[in-house]
Amino acid sequence: MSSENLTRTEARERAAFLATDTYDIRLDLTKGPETFLTETTLRFTASEARETFVDLIAKQVHEIELNGELLPDPASRFDGARVKLPALAEGANTVRILADGIYMNTGEGLHRFVDPVDDEVYLYTQFEVSDARRMFACFEQPDLKATFTLAVTAPAHWRVISIAPTPEAQPVDASGNASDDSVATWRFESTERISTYLMALIAGNYQGGEGSWRTRDGRTIPMGVYARASLAEHVDAQNVIDVTGAGIDFYEESFDCDFPFPKYDQVFVPEYNMGAMENPGAVTYVESYVFRSDVSDAIRERRDLTILHELAHMWFGDLVTMRWWDDLWLNESFAEYASTLASAERTRWTDAWTTFAVSEKAWAYNQDQLPSTHPIVADMVDLEAVETNFDGITYAKGASVLRQLVAYVGQEAFFEGLRAYFRKHAWKNTELKDLLVELEATSGRELASWSRLWLQTAGVNTLRPVLEHDADGTVTRFAIAQEAPAEHTTLRPHRLKVGGFSLEGGTLVRTHEVELDVDGPLTEVPQLTGKRADLWLLNDGDLTFTKVRLDDRSLEVAMEHLRDLDDALARTLLWSAAWDMVRDGELPSRRFQQLVLANIDREESSSVVRTLLSQLETVSGRYSAEADRAARTAAAADALWELARAADAGSDAQLQFVEAFSRLASTDQHREILVGLLDGSTTLEGRAIDTDLRWKLVIALSALGGIDEAGIDQVLAKDDTQSGRKSAMTARAARPTAEAKSEAWRRTVEQDELPNESLTAVVQGFNRATDPALIAPYEDRYFAMLTKVWEGRSNEIANRLVQGYFPASFGGRSVLDAADCWLADHEEAAFGLRRVVVEGRDTVARAQRVREADKG
Repeated sequence: MSSENLTRTEARERAAFLATDTYDIRLDLTKGPETFLTETTLRFTASEARETFVDLIAKQVHEIELNGELLPDPASRFDGARVKLPALAEGANTVRILADGIYMNTGEGLHRFVDPVDDEVYLYTQFEVSDARRMFACFEQPDLKATFTLAVTAPAHWRVISIAPTPEAQPVDASGNASDDSVATWRFESTERISTYLMALIAGNYQGGEGSWRTRDGRTIPMGVYARASLAEHVDAQNVIDVTGAGIDFYEESFDCDFPFPKYDQVFVPEYNMGAMENPGAVTYVESYVFRSDVSDAIRERRDLTILHELAHMWFGDLVTMRWWDDLWLNESFAEYASTLASAERTRWTDAWTTFAVSEKAWAYNQDQLPSTHPIVADMVDLEAVETNFDGITYAKGASVLRQLVAYVGQEAFFEGLRAYFRKHAWKNTELKDLLVELEATSGRELASWSRLWLQTAGVNTLRPVLEHDADGTVTRFAIAQEAPAEHTTLRPHRLKVGGFSLEGGTLVRTHEVELDVDGPLTEVPQLTGKRADLWLLNDGDLTFTKVRLDDRSLEVAMEHLRDLDDALARTLLWSAAWDMVRDGELPSRRFQQLVLANIDREESSSVVRTLLSQLETVSGRYSAEADRAARTAAAADALWELARAADAGSDAQLQFVEAFSRLASTDQHREILVGLLDGSTTLEGRAIDTDLRWKLVIALSALGGIDEAGIDQVLAKDDTQSGRKSAMTARAARPTAEAKSEAWRRTVEQDELPNESLTAVVQGFNRATDPALIAPYEDRYFAMLTKVWEGRSNEIANRLVQGYFPASFGGRSVLDAADCWLADHEEAAFGLRRVVVEGRDTVARAQRVREADKG
């Protein structure tokens, strides 16, 4: 096993005799484009005089000093990931390590980017899970918290941001003396006690806007919102600050705990792997959240939700931190739950729980039905296991189950327990049991068995209504049957609502509602005996995590009157039930396609529309019976174009419909429409073809052979930015020629030069193919390259390649056979690699089952 892969056992052993005090970090970022100088002085105490190691990934270690003594031959003590120390002194110890760090272009560690617009250099860090060691020597585990001071030498015109407030820059010359030179040093004050993965550095010519927010204890919290200088005009700083301030007010009140940090900067950074990262007071976001063109409200809502998610981490994750990564789920799930609640109660996104149902929970249901599913509390035996389990279970299922927990114990008891938790454990590390103790005390509920059933077992249950009626439709018996999949047989307790809806004047309105506990294989609901309704909905209000089915009469009414249901969340739950039925082969995918196209113009939630359009692409594509696929795809695109033309001028729906049309465009007529939109001969009322929409149309046109390399270059010449260059890469790789696909494969698989986002842009273009024959030759090459790519690339890049190129789009029996063969021949392959292949295989197998059901 690589020494990079710290195990939980090693971390526990180290924490058993070490206690960290301070890190003093000195960085010199003026040494060129490949490396930087990093010097760390680490002070800690040891209860035993024994050997240990410090984590560091660097090009070279120059000096290792222990308690004032330089250790000879530092290279012999460094294996590329660990610095081995001799026996420590019992009591206080000081270690100083001087090394050359390596700039990354993978979004891990200290990432370096050069803006093609103005050649400015931009740096940012991404340390979670274990990449702080790429910037400074440390004990890379969350339970060894410390305070940090930081000194950074960099170009004087840069903005340098870290956890502590940014100090005045001090000009220095090449010898480090005071000067009027173009180089300066920033010396940051000490931080609060935090974990290593929460330390951060963002440096470069970042520009934007500033403001402040007043907390409940009377402090004024300075706030900055920044992006690259070439994007700064598009940074709507005040909106970001307003959402953040509303979140601070809500969280301080809900948690009865003051905002923990002295300032709050938020920076949109280039080539970012994640949505965001909760560095205390120095949050980083993916740059696509800077809107240089019109975007749907679904994207705007997602950005605001992300802002609130990262803000929630200031308390849950940063102030109180997990002891080890086993409780990563609790960090992320809590932030998901809390941010959705805050969004619903304090922002304009009052239907946030509808978005949660159609987005997060859909992700969770999908993940929980894969062969790789795992309990929410996963067994994180080492860092590789942690990297593998950043998934829909950790985030979305965990948040869904937390919502069920709130319903189970009561919202007031939940938050009262949370307040006690923050009071008791501020600036410390905890485990799940520490939170459950407080919730048991405030709710009076015994939670050990609840935790065992919900958090320590995998799989999703299905609830079905068991109904008996008399001649006029009055319920004579209502019960709820609970099922579990054969692989995960646990039946769970569910606190939920049952809603009854009746047609009144052509509208489906809720006429009955019962809240109850469901447990075991069958739960009687006597409260509904004697009631009548046209449609019965289990889990009305979406309180629990379960798939639901409808009785035959309710399903018929839902199919006929979905657009007539006046409750957005209930309507979304019916959409979700229908989608689950498609995926499980109980509803033909063609019927779902008809359902979407007949009702999507009724939907007012931008996020619901976005999800339905994604599902439409799936059912009209790989979920279609092979003989019908081309016609189904073309029909869907035709319908979307008509929906775009009929939509209100300049509306959110119009934008989403035309974007979805571009993704499904497949015929000569569609190509003519795309050409017309680009040259202005075809228009949509109120819709300008702005920069980002133009690129989406160009990519679609390229996939249909309607634009050549020279044409793509002409579009790029008008938008020679980072975003424009990535879009051009996608467009080139999308061209329907063997040469374009070969070049895409060569640049990403056979070469190792492209940074993370550029690589993904090429992979996305490669997969834009309407002719299966274009990419069929790469099926064998995919399985042949897996081991080399996994072992030779960073974790992030390997995952982008292995996941992105899995041959799922047109996958059939040959892909299943190839995956089975590879898995049989590579039983000892890394778990993370096998997991990607297992999940990809399952995705293809499910698509085959759905296609078979579609033939019926």
